[in-house]
Amino acid sequence: PLISSRVLLDRSIFGLMSLKPGDPAPNFSLPDGQGNMVGLADFKGKWVVLYFYPRDNTPGCTKEACNFRDSYEKFQARDIVVLGISTDDAKSHTKFTTKFNLPFPLLSDADGQVATTYESYGLKKFMGKEYMGISRNTVVIN
Repeated sequence: PLISSRVLLDRSIFGLMSLKPGDPAPNFSLPDGQGNMVGLADFKGKWVVLYFYPRDNTPGCTKEACNFRDSYEKFQARDIVVLGISTDDAKSHTKFTTKFNLPFPLLSDADGQVATTYESYGLKKFMGKEYMGISRNTVVIN
């Protein structure tokens, strides 16, 4: 699979290497809310919308997930797979999925390794404090 498009700040302006459209999509395998392993290779030949988000049940992440939910029939009609990834655990994903009736898998990237590979994990600042975490990022893969 190849990176088709990105909704991401161009990291090259900061001197960081960046995935570009046409680059091979890094493979991964992560657990979903039920503990089933889900990998990019499972969707070979399909388009995949892979969205990274910081945390379940926060206002911005809930709005983003619900926007994907509300558009999900359009994705399905085009045989496009939607996958959400955060560092939250399976229990949190299950509650979030149930609470907001999300029809697509949320995957647990506990150590942020996949998010790092997709340039979606790093130093963040909030209210004067610095910490490591996932940044909101969406990648389209075909």
